[in-house]
Amino acid sequence: MPYQCPLCHQSLTQQANTWRCENNHQFDLAKEGYVNLMPAHHKSSKNPGDNKEMMQARRLFLNTDHYQPLRDHVVNTLSKNMMQGTTNLLDIGCGEGYYTSAFSKLNKQYPELNVHGLDISKIAVRYAAKRYPECHFCVASSHRLPFADDSLDAVVRIYAPCRPEELQRAIKENGLLVTVTPAARHLYQLKELIYSDVRLHNIAPENIDGFTLIEDEQLHYEMCLQGEEATALMQMTPFAWKTSQAVWDQLGQESQFSCEADFSIRVYRKNSQ
Repeated sequence: MPYQCPLCHQSLTQQANTWRCENNHQFDLAKEGYVNLMPAHHKSSKNPGDNKEMMQARRLFLNTDHYQPLRDHVVNTLSKNMMQGTTNLLDIGCGEGYYTSAFSKLNKQYPELNVHGLDISKIAVRYAAKRYPECHFCVASSHRLPFADDSLDAVVRIYAPCRPEELQRAIKENGLLVTVTPAARHLYQLKELIYSDVRLHNIAPENIDGFTLIEDEQLHYEMCLQGEEATALMQMTPFAWKTSQAVWDQLGQESQFSCEADFSIRVYRKNSQ
């Protein structure tokens, strides 16, 4: 496992239920099987990331599999682009593991593959580790990846932020980076309920230092949601804070709510030195 100490950046080795570096910094393995590599002084709040209510809303919505086309598309993208001999794949911002768990199916094609999930929310990671023991989960900041230099063969970043220099440091030469961002009309109908002037998402690809864009695809489809599902989806979005009680009530009473899903899926390859 290519973990490195978040305090001194030395390699971590596992001894029983503890991860320890040569400077004797240690991090205990939780009973659910994850490790917390988020030092207190790196936190911006006591419990950063999704809270319990947000995680439950996301879990409710994702369990309906309205986002299964996206999950399948990302799995297929990894399958055709990862190098033979791939050993370490990281899902940044993994949440409760909906996508991470699907990546473990790639073990049939890549038998040495270890799938890692990272999120800043301890609540989400605890649930993920308990539900998906075939994956390795840690609590950590996406801006300070607790992985050694040149240790990751592939990274998936679905909506999650990460410093380009961290990606360049941790991903191996010729390694893969897959990003998912909202395309122009993503959740347009939800936004219509909040904003009088709905602006389309900017779909210009991100330029990432040290990486070359090799694929740029869009996945667009229509979702038919029941009231509870539409409400959960709204709770997952950044504009939930601007949603009025009247809109919440309207969504909850919908028997069928039609809403577009629109994603930009991009594949980058790390440049050779």
